[in-house]
Formats: sequence, C-alpha cells, structure tokens
Amino acid sequence: MIRVRFAPSPTGYLHVGGLRTALYNYLLARRHGGQFLLRVEDTDQSRLVPDAVQNILDNLRWANIFPDEGAGCVPEGAHGPYVQSQRLPIYRKYADQLLESGHAYRCFATAEELAEMRQNHGGYDRRYRDYDGMEAQKRADAGEAHVIRMKVPLGEIVDFEDLVRGHVRFDSAQVDDQVILKSDGFPTYHLAAVVDDHEMEITHVIRGEEWLTSTPKHLLLYRFFGWTPPRFAHLSLVVNISGKKLSKRDGDVSVNEYREQGYLPAGLLNFLALLGWSNGDNREVWSLEDMEKVFALERVHPSPAVFDFDKLRHINQQHLFAMGEEEIADLLPEWFTKAGLPVPERTFLVRVVGLMKQRCALLPDFVGGARYFYTDPESYDEATAKKRWKPESAELVEEFATQLEALPQWQAAELEAALRRLCEDKGQGAAAFIHPVRLGVSGVGGGPGLFEMLEVLGREVCVRRLRKAAEVLK
Repeated sequence: MIRVRFAPSPTGYLHVGGLRTALYNYLLARRHGGQFLLRVEDTDQSRLVPDAVQNILDNLRWANIFPDEGAGCVPEGAHGPYVQSQRLPIYRKYADQLLESGHAYRCFATAEELAEMRQNHGGYDRRYRDYDGMEAQKRADAGEAHVIRMKVPLGEIVDFEDLVRGHVRFDSAQVDDQVILKSDGFPTYHLAAVVDDHEMEITHVIRGEEWLTSTPKHLLLYRFFGWTPPRFAHLSLVVNISGKKLSKRDGDVSVNEYREQGYLPAGLLNFLALLGWSNGDNREVWSLEDMEKVFALERVHPSPAVFDFDKLRHINQQHLFAMGEEEIADLLPEWFTKAGLPVPERTFLVRVVGLMKQRCALLPDFVGGARYFYTDPESYDEATAKKRWKPESAELVEEFATQLEALPQWQAAELEAALRRLCEDKGQGAAAFIHPVRLGVSGVGGGPGLFEMLEVLGREVCVRRLRKAAEVLK
C-alpha cells in the first residue's frame, strides 16, 4: 500500500508551496487507494510559532485535505497525533544505535570553535570524527555538552532515481558529517525524518526541491540502519514571473491571505496542482475529486513553477461559474460582516448572485463589487457622470421614475418596454435614458443587465434612487 506524509514544520503559517506539497501527497494516496499521514516536525524548538500547528490544521480542513492518520486532523477514532517533540526517546534510541555501530560519533566542538572552522575551512572540519570513543563516553558521562554527528563515508557516490528529476548523484565528499542529535536531546530534521518515515512505513517521500541536497544524508542513514528507503520525488520551486523564488515581496504567500481575499478552496487547489502537474491535455479546470482519479507523479515536471496571480484569479472565477447561486449565497454572510453590511434577505441575495456571477472572480466581489444592490449610492462615478449625464438627463430620469411608479408589472421585459416607449415619446435614443438611469440607480457606469438589475432592486428602491439622482446631478 502506498503511504505518504505531509510533514510541515510549525515555524510559520502554512505557505502555498506547502499546501501544494500536501496536495500532491494527498492525490497520490487517493489515486492508488493508499494512506496520507500528517506529521508535525517541531524539533527546532527555537523557531516555533505558537499557533502555527493550529493554522496548518485549519487550512488543511478548509482545503478539504483530510489525513488518514496524524495530528488530530481527522474524525474521532483516527490514529495519531504524530508530533516529533513527543517522540524524543525514539530518536535517542536510534542515535545510540548509530554510535554503537560506528556510523556516528560525539562532537564536543564549541560554538566559538565552529565559528572559527566556518571562517577558515568553510564548515565543520570533522575534528572529532576519529576521536577516541571511550574518552568521548567519559566526557559525555561527565555532562559535557556535545552533539552526535553521522559519520559520512568518504569517496563514495550516493545516487538514486528521483520520481520527478530522474537520476541524481552526489559525491559523499561534498556531504558534511551532519548533526543528527543536538545537545538539548532533540534530533535534527535528518534523523527524525528518516526514523519516522521508516516507523510509519512511508513508501513515497514527496517534498520540495530545497530538500534535494539532504537526500544523500538520508539515504546513508537508511543504509546505516539496514532499512529500505522510500521512493523520493522533489518538487520544483514556486517562482514569480521574474523566475525568482516566491516571497512576501511578490504578494501573499500564506494560505491565510488567499482565504482572506475570498478564494475558494477548489480554485486555489486547482491552481496549485497545475504548478508542476498536468494530465497531458489542455484541461485547465479540475475539481479535487477529478484530480484524485488521474494524478500521477510521472506527470509532474521538474521545471520551476511560475505563480501567475492573474491565472489564479481566472481559475477561481471558473469554479465560481460552476457553482449554483444558492451554494454561493451560503458562503457570503462573513463577507457582509467584514464589509459592515447586514446580510440581505435570502431570496434577494440569491437573485443578486445570479445577476453578478459572471462578473465576480472572488467571493467579496458579490459584496463590495455589488454594493449598490444593498445600499443607496452615496456618490456618483465622476467619469461616468461627465460622459453620460447631459443637461436634459435630470428631467428624463425624473419622468422615467414617474412611469415606473405606475407600471403594472415589475419585470425586466416590462421595464425595458416602458423605457423604450418613453424614448419614442421624447424622440430620444435609448442611450439617452439607459446610461443616466444606470448611474442614478447604482452610482456607477457598469454592471449586470440594466433591466434585470432594476427588477431585482424593486420599484420603491429604483424610484427613490432615480429621484435623488435627478436632484443631485442637475
């Protein structure tokens, strides 16, 4: 059975690159009937962000990515949690095993000595690699601070087949004697990840490109323990349009930011999936369920993935188009609250959504971009007024308001017929009425179909707004 894991470090909020990694792991497991695990890698205690774990869990739930095991992110009765800081005795046991087998050694170099080595030698000079084991044990028993380092064999080639990058090889001479257990008793990422992946029976490790150079260390640890390593797949970097690694300077990188902007989980996941994967066709819009059926690591490419904000917005819009009006309306109350507006009556809101759906890319667009449906205009777009509001417009708009008061049926077709009759009576073209009426009712120069908008707003609102505009825009 395929078993994969998403193993974030809670040193910050969930990044969109991290969500992509979680997604690819999840899709591979679902495609093959496997299992997807969640593991919190919190061994770097100095860099922990207090609420980062909860942020990761919340954002995975929001994205509808539910692990089969780990970290309490699944329904009651699931296994877990897997939190590395709760597994310290396990790592200590394996570190001691490496000491006993001669594949690791104690290093007593001080911070000052290490700084001197970096300055003069470019890194740790392996000075304790062949230190007498009994003497090292005595110093350790006496309580002297030290770390445990793996003993990397020199003059070897460490190679493997990466499922994304193909054949990868490293010269062991370029691999340092990595610290695997720190002086505080916490393991480094390298020991903890290898031990956990083995004990949790992980078959495929899918992670970011930044971990590629760590892989030879991990493969050596697997060899030292006599374990079979998993298959590795290293995903490309996510870059901006200039080809540089995506950072906060380029825009929002936290999943929280996209949630707060009103992106749909389906839209963001769809976009992230395409940052490195395709199904071999030109299909652009995917549901999570459809991706689960076809995802394959063989279709993931190693080239840097360009984060195109316009494409993200476009894909999100496609997912909104595919949703029903009732479904969208269910998601909008929080956006009215954020905008300081009362939530409209349900039937009215659904009708607004129906009119605005083709014009909205994000959920807040149904509120801020359609504010004229919920409140009378406080001002009128200056450019539109200058271009469309003529000296005679006030009189024409006032007369149209009078016509609307007496209209027997309040439907878009009847509203349009009334306006066109008035155009004929006044010897005016339709534009002389349509643009001033839209400006008077909405305060802006664009929007959905005018007569459909008037129908949804209702007689009382339209008459009141037109008469106010006739007075203000004289």
